[in-house]
Amino acid sequence: MGLRVTFPRKVSFVSTPTGPSRQLHFVAHSPVKGLAVAERRVAKSEAALICVHGALDRAGSFTRLSRRVTRFDVIAYDRRGYQGSRDLGPVDLDHHIADLRTLVEREVRHQPVILFGHSFGGVVTFATAIEIPESIRLVVNYESPLPWIVRRSNVHAILDDDPAMEAERFFRRVVSDRAWERLGEPQRESRRLDGATLLNDLRTVRNEKSPFDLSNLKVPSTYVHGDGYGAEYYRELSAALVVLNPLITTVELENVSHDAHLKVPGQLAALIEERWDESCE
Repeated sequence: MGLRVTFPRKVSFVSTPTGPSRQLHFVAHSPVKGLAVAERRVAKSEAALICVHGALDRAGSFTRLSRRVTRFDVIAYDRRGYQGSRDLGPVDLDHHIADLRTLVEREVRHQPVILFGHSFGGVVTFATAIEIPESIRLVVNYESPLPWIVRRSNVHAILDDDPAMEAERFFRRVVSDRAWERLGEPQRESRRLDGATLLNDLRTVRNEKSPFDLSNLKVPSTYVHGDGYGAEYYRELSAALVVLNPLITTVELENVSHDAHLKVPGQLAALIEERWDESCE
């Protein structure tokens, strides 16, 4: 196949937030001991959609997305070192890949698998798809940091000696000062306890050495970003990705920032379903 170059395009999806009433819930028996795994199963599932969260996040942030997904089983989990899986961390990227591989291998016995990665979660999904391409039908990632492909200019220094402070500073910067102030003290402390794993995530994406080679990716993938903060960087990165690998296409969503899975979950659900239909043609 010759090199196919595609360029970012803007799309707007109109979605209807309907579907089964069953909620995303944590299962009693995790396929990975100690890993907090949540599921939302649907009737006549066409595929398993495994969602991987970003830095200082958790599985629960995909609740809104899961409600709008009507055609796929949804699986989300707290990555090692975060929230319900905190006792397993902090760890490096290889451990995150191993956990996702286990979840993929469980699902692929019964149905095709789609991976959705938000932010750092997309680093995990890309790396896993490169390792086990035969087990994954589609990858969709949203605003995943890939500085070894296109370097970012506004990188903040890491507070290596204070994980708790780094967690607070990261939350304030990525979410907002106002959102941090609205959190109760138990919620703030929970975020601070995730600081050590956050530091590992940040070190991974700021290492000058690339953790994987995306030119080796053999799974159809879509890189999605919004037109809010950082849009110029993501446009430049998107243009580089489609040149690097013809299996990667890109989409820019209108009026959307980094928290798309929280603010416009219907758009993401519609996009994932659209790309799934294209992969089945």
